[in-house]
Amino acid sequence: MTRTNGWATGWNIARAVAAAAIITAVVAQFVSTVAGAVDNGRDVVTTVANFFSFFTILSNVSAAIVLLLLAARFLRRRSLEADPPALATALAWVSTYMIVTGIVYNLLLRGLPLQPETVGWSNEILHVWGPLFLLLDVLLGAGRRRLGWGAALGAAIFPIAWIVYTLVRAPLITNPTTGAPFWYPYPFLNPNEGGGWGSVVVYIVIITVVIVGLAFGVVAIGRARGRRAI
Repeated sequence: MTRTNGWATGWNIARAVAAAAIITAVVAQFVSTVAGAVDNGRDVVTTVANFFSFFTILSNVSAAIVLLLLAARFLRRRSLEADPPALATALAWVSTYMIVTGIVYNLLLRGLPLQPETVGWSNEILHVWGPLFLLLDVLLGAGRRRLGWGAALGAAIFPIAWIVYTLVRAPLITNPTTGAPFWYPYPFLNPNEGGGWGSVVVYIVIITVVIVGLAFGVVAIGRARGRRAI
């Protein structure tokens, strides 16, 4: 078993700090969103359900949990070894989701007006700094295991399930802000805007390809700089 070094210790402390920052940002945005719903007489239950239907929130919460588990495991064992297979796979997946979150937001959503309840610093952590840290973790993080290529394909399972959930649920929900008889978390998934279903399908295909492509990239980098079980 290879003993730890200062870099690995420092990086895992950074993982814990990043996870704490992400959790703080999610909580701050959640509190502001619910307070806005209460103040404006919106349906709070629907507002809460909508909040946790954003891919951004789900990817950030998942990433924070995985980062905390990795940091706690490392700091408890105080030794540098390959991450357990399940945890290593989860790290590859959440890294992919966070990088996609950063790309999609900054390319497609950055210019859209923010809601009054949006917490500025929280928004930046969830869409910029959190994704950036996960990208750096792919490149610099200690303890990466060499995963099989199947892990990259598996990364598509959650996004596909989320898209199905979103498209099935959206027409059944009344938008608590506008009163429209539907609610989509992102405009590019809304067939009632722009190019209709044709545009939505194109975006889904592109995003799926990007997710799988990035997942293969994450796994490839992990295989190049990772380690096998000892």
